[in-house]
Amino acid sequence: MLSDAEQTLLSLLRENARASTAELARRLGVSRTTVQSRIERLEQRGIISGYGVRLAPDYEQGLVRAHVLLTVTPKLADKVVRGLRGLATVRTLHSVSGNFDMIVIVDAPSIRDLDMLLDQIGAMDGVERTLSSIILSTRIDR
Repeated sequence: MLSDAEQTLLSLLRENARASTAELARRLGVSRTTVQSRIERLEQRGIISGYGVRLAPDYEQGLVRAHVLLTVTPKLADKVVRGLRGLATVRTLHSVSGNFDMIVIVDAPSIRDLDMLLDQIGAMDGVERTLSSIILSTRIDR
């Protein structure tokens, strides 16, 4: 269980993982040493496993994002995952319950590129069926 202070620190790091220790300390009202030790504890406990990049909204608005639902041959699921992992345009892959086995979230620079990507995914050995939905807008992004 995380303390309120740790939750707040994680929230600040989600906003800007590159924030300086001094900035985090100022916003939390504690010393830099306290912030640094909390971050180290969170890393050691495996709660923080890495740091990422958050793209600028102007850049992301130029991308075409889609959810691609996949039905896969169970014995070839690992092969499909490996193939998807090799595509730089794949942002996330989820295993799901229901009529489909996986949901892939992809970004493409254009509709034409998305069309080619969807063909590439559909042609993968083990992919039986796909259903795609292009994201028109994001209403909530936490």
